[in-house]
Amino acid sequence: MDMFTLTILLIVIAVALLIVGILSQREGMASADVEERLERFGTHHSAAQQESDERDREESAIAGRVGKAVQNRDVGKSMATMLARADIKMTVGEFMLLRLGTTTGVGVLGFVLGRGFTEPLIGLLVGLGLGVIGWMGPHWWVSSVAKKRAKQFNDQLGDTIGLMANSLRAGYSLLQCMELASRETPEPMCIEFRRVVREMGLGISSQNAMQHMLDRVPSEDLDLLVTAINIQHEVGGNLAQILDVMGETIRERVRIKGEIAVLTSQGRISGYIITALPIGVAALLFVMNPEYMSALFVWPWICLPIAGIGFMVTGFIVMQKIVEIEV
Repeated sequence: MDMFTLTILLIVIAVALLIVGILSQREGMASADVEERLERFGTHHSAAQQESDERDREESAIAGRVGKAVQNRDVGKSMATMLARADIKMTVGEFMLLRLGTTTGVGVLGFVLGRGFTEPLIGLLVGLGLGVIGWMGPHWWVSSVAKKRAKQFNDQLGDTIGLMANSLRAGYSLLQCMELASRETPEPMCIEFRRVVREMGLGISSQNAMQHMLDRVPSEDLDLLVTAINIQHEVGGNLAQILDVMGETIRERVRIKGEIAVLTSQGRISGYIITALPIGVAALLFVMNPEYMSALFVWPWICLPIAGIGFMVTGFIVMQKIVEIEV
């Protein structure tokens, strides 16, 4: 194994270990308080276990300091909202450390792939480009998880509203209907209603608890449900009948959205393929023969790849807007 392959392998292993360590840290923090209380009645930890706990606390302290540095800023608030919508059990500090780790690891990997030891300028450009991807990668991942979760929630909302309407006719109260929904519905619907029931049990009003759920799951259909419950709470009315009509409307909207997604799937996939194909071919040629591609990174020929990337991004956005149909 040559030095180049060994360097790439070590970088990949380091980035993977960093990501696994940050994701597993949260699980260890959740049970730290319980274990500390049980220590009073159980056996003492070994010296190795105590050292491991101390290291975990130090890592948590670092993430806590990073989180405090950005929590009062707009970027920290947006990150916290995004993590809550994706239901990812990470703090803002841990997420920032994850982004910094992926940026560093992917940037160094790009520097090595760009033959940075023999061609420093090309290696630096490739490292910076991949570093930007490493910085935005976790953000794209969390956004994708949040969108997928919101779609699952919207698909389940019609049936959940029907369940609540039938429960109201059977004599259940609104709180009992929400508790039933938290037990009988699949994820993520049950998780959100369980949080609402828990907040109401702690003394928060139903209006505020539902508004908190709307903040975690931005949905026009859920906004309609929250508005209907708030109006019924203020002026009264037959909430079961309102929920029946609302549930039928939402189910029909979900059906139409599914049909539109099927009819426009070819256009969306074509946009991804047409955009990714030139970039993939260029990256493959750069790795196979960097001297051949390095001619494009000198003035004035460097304007060609920059303009090409701009045109590809513009074309991708236009294609996605064409197949995006609002219902």
